[in-house]
Parts: sequence; structure tokens; C-alpha cells
Amino acid sequence: MKNAASDALVITKRQLLQLARVPELLVFSTIQPVMFVLLFRFVFGGSIDTGESGGYVQLLMPGIFVQTVAFTLASTAIGLAEDMKKGLIDRFRSLPISRGAVIIGRTFGDALLNILVLVVMALAGFAVGWRPTSGILQTTLAFLFLFMFGYALSWIGILVGLSVKEARTVQSVGFLVTFPLTFLSNAFAPTTGMPRALQYFAEWNPVSTMVAACRQLFGLENNFGATANSWPSQYPLETSLFYMVLLMVIFIPLSIRKYKNFSS
Repeated sequence: MKNAASDALVITKRQLLQLARVPELLVFSTIQPVMFVLLFRFVFGGSIDTGESGGYVQLLMPGIFVQTVAFTLASTAIGLAEDMKKGLIDRFRSLPISRGAVIIGRTFGDALLNILVLVVMALAGFAVGWRPTSGILQTTLAFLFLFMFGYALSWIGILVGLSVKEARTVQSVGFLVTFPLTFLSNAFAPTTGMPRALQYFAEWNPVSTMVAACRQLFGLENNFGATANSWPSQYPLETSLFYMVLLMVIFIPLSIRKYKNFSS
């Protein structure tokens, strides 16, 4: 166990060094979320009345935060597929390291990148008027939830990357998963304007529960329509935590087994 942990840390260090050696990865990882903040803030900000003090940006930022960490699924899958295409995974196989350390280290590395991206986004949001009204403890807990959500989704990305292998196809699969979940949610607009059937889907959507949890922790009220008395609407924090644990319980063993079969 000790060797596996140290091996995973070595792979994590390799992920971080890659960012230093290829700064374009870091630049584009941070530019895209900031662009989303600016575009949604100034394009839709004047057309959606949220009723919140501070305007649309208060509703927007939790949604943008969750959308960004949701894309960890695609970035992890693409990175792993590219490593396999370059033969890097075969080189790791020849080394005396733990089998699971490679994918565990990758998920840690992607999770640490998320911390930096979230910090940059928070600064961008603050610059355009976002102000969390809760205390420092609750705000910190919201970012911890975001970190954990991105980490849980990265394990789906590992399984996708190992299963599909071709980077271009992996990218399509990743976006096919994340875009519907993001836009069929409460991330960018209240669900009350959706058809009734979509409201039920949206409120049980893991992205919606995470957004609702973050809004609650940032000191905002959540507006619910047909599902106002549902479990996710009443307990978004507990529901989000349940989803994260469930995703890791399912996808960590599946991903490790898939990697070991790939490496055998």
C-alpha cells in the first residue's frame, strides 16, 4: 500500500511537471472557463431576472464552477487516450510500479489542476461582480465540494479513456456526456421555465444538485418548480455527497480493473 501511494505521487508529480513544460495546457485550461464567465455574464446577464441581490452573476458563478469541474471527465479521458497513443502506458508497464498508481496519479494531477482553475475563475467572477454572502467556512466547503465532484467525475474519464482509446473519439464521448448534463440543469437558468418532465430530470441531475449545493453554501436561495418538495431540492448537499460517493464506488473499481486488464 505504501509503495502504491508513493508511486501514485510520482505520477502526480509527472502530471504537474507536464503543465510546467507545456504551459499551453495550463493557459487553455484557465482561459476557457474565464471566457464562459465573461460571455454568460455580459451576454445573458441583462436578460435573465433572478431576483437575487447582485443580479445574474450570483446565480451564474456556481453553475460555471460546476460546469468547469464537470469537464474534468473529458480532459482526463483525452489525456489518458493520448498517453496510450504515444505508448507512454506501455513504458509504465515495464517499470516496477503499482498497476493502479498510473491512473490514481492521473486523477490526483487533474484534481490539483482543478484547484488552480477554480481560483482563477473565482478571481474572474469577483472582477465581474460575484460576491458570496456566506462566511469563509461555508465558501471553503463549497470549493471542497467542487474539488470532490471533479475528482469523482475524473474516474468516469479514466474508464472512458481506457475503453475508447482514440483521443478524438474520446473527446466526442466526453462532451456528449457533459453538455446535456450541464444544460439540462439549473446551472444557467432556473428550472421553473422548463417543461414539467424536464424539471424532474433536471432536479435529480447530479450537476443540478451540485449547483444547488454550491448556491446554498454561497448564501443564495434555490428556486424550484414542480420538484420543490423532492429530496434533491430539500437536501442538495446530502444528495451531492451521495452522488460523489456513488460515482467513486462504481467507477474506481471498474477503472482499476480495466487498466489491469489493459496492462496484462
